[in-house]
Amino acid sequence: MRLFLKQLFFFFLTTQLFSQTQEEVHPPENIKTIIFKGPTDDQFPVIKLGDPIYLEFDDLTASEQDYYYKIVYCNYDWTPSELLKSQYLRGTDNQRIINYSNSFNTLEAYSNYRLTIPNKVVSLKVSGNYVLEIYNSSYELQFSRRFVVYADLAKVAATTRNSRNFDFLNQKQSVQFTITPFNLQLVNPVKEVKIVILQNYQWSNAITDVPPQFTLGNALAYKYDTETSFFGGNEFLNFDTSDLRAPTSAISRIEYKELYHHYLFTDDYRYDKAYTYYPDINGDFVIRTLQGDDPSRESEYTMIHFSLPYTMDIGLNEVYVYGKFNNYALEEENKMTYNSETGNMEAIIKIKQGFYNYKYVLKSEDGTIDLNKICGNFNFTENNYLILVYYRNFGDLYDSIIGIGSTNSENITN
Repeated sequence: MRLFLKQLFFFFLTTQLFSQTQEEVHPPENIKTIIFKGPTDDQFPVIKLGDPIYLEFDDLTASEQDYYYKIVYCNYDWTPSELLKSQYLRGTDNQRIINYSNSFNTLEAYSNYRLTIPNKVVSLKVSGNYVLEIYNSSYELQFSRRFVVYADLAKVAATTRNSRNFDFLNQKQSVQFTITPFNLQLVNPVKEVKIVILQNYQWSNAITDVPPQFTLGNALAYKYDTETSFFGGNEFLNFDTSDLRAPTSAISRIEYKELYHHYLFTDDYRYDKAYTYYPDINGDFVIRTLQGDDPSRESEYTMIHFSLPYTMDIGLNEVYVYGKFNNYALEEENKMTYNSETGNMEAIIKIKQGFYNYKYVLKSEDGTIDLNKICGNFNFTENNYLILVYYRNFGDLYDSIIGIGSTNSENITN
C-alpha cells in the first residue's frame, strides 16, 4: 500500500511538472543587456531549422563567472514536451559558455558572454518551441528565453486590415491570412493545425487557439475580424546615448557622476492626441557607441532618467517603463515612483549605450496590465505581425512548426 501511494505521488508530481508553462525567467540585477536573435535583426529569434541563433549578455560583477546553457523542448502551449533530449538534440547541452571577454576602458566593469547554437557540441533536430536556460556554476537558473524553429513546409500569405467593428474602427488592426501546405495532406485541420499570432514579437498579448474559418481546397483560410484583431497602440518613444556627451532631441541634459546620467525630456500623454507617424523599431534596442570600435565590450552603462506627469488617469495604478531592453518585464527596476517636488512619476534605470525604444504601461491592483492607456491606440500605427503554424499529426509526440508568415500594418487596407 505504501509503495502504491509513493508511485501515485510520483505520478501526480511528474504530471504537474510537465503541465507547467515554461515562462521566461528574468535575470538577477547583475545580468544586463540580453540580446537573443537569429540571423536577422528581428528582436525575437524565429529561425529556420539549421540556421544559427545568437545569445549575448553582460555580467556586471565582472568576475568571469562560469555560465552553462540548457535547451528545453516545449509543446504548442509551452508546456515541456515528452520528447527525450536525444529526440530533439544532436550532441549534448548543459555546456559551459566559453566565449566571453571583459569590458575595455569603461567606467562600469562587466564581462560580456556570447553563445551560438548550433555549435560544435550541440544542434537542433526538430522544429517547434524551445527554451534556452542559462545557469550559474551552482546550477541556479539565472534567466531563460524562448525561441522557435520552423520547417518550410507551408506557405502563409497574410495581410493587415482595418477593423470592421465601428467601436474600434480607429483603434484596432485585424490580421487575415491563408495557410497552404506543400505536399502535406491535412485530414483533420481543426485538430492537426494550431496557430499563434504575435504583435511585434511579444507573447504577452499573443492570439492563440483560433481554428480555420473555412478551407479552400488544401488551403486554410483565416478571414476573421474580431478573433484575430489587436489594438494598434502607438509608435514607441526613443532615445539615443551612442555619444555619451551629446544631448539629442530626447535628452535634456547630461551629468557626470559615478557614471554618466542622461535626463530625458518629460514625456507627454498621447492617448488624446492625433496620431503622428514616427519611425520606430517596435520596442527593440541596438547597442552602439561612438567612443569605441567594439560595442559589446566598449559601450558604457549610463543612468537614464525617465519622467511622466502624474495625473488622475494613473490613480493608484503602477507605471512601468516598458521595452525590449528588459524583455518587457514589469519589475522594481523599471517601476516609476511619484516625486512630490516635481509632480512627476520618475524612474532611473541603468542601461547600456545605444538606441532604445520604450513606452509607459499601467498595472492595476488586480494585476491587469494596460499597454496603451498612456500612449493611446491608433489603427495607423506601424506594427509587425508574425504568424506561426503548428502541426501535430495523429500519433505524433510533439508540435512541429511547418511554416511562418508575416505582415506589417504600414500597408494596412480596408
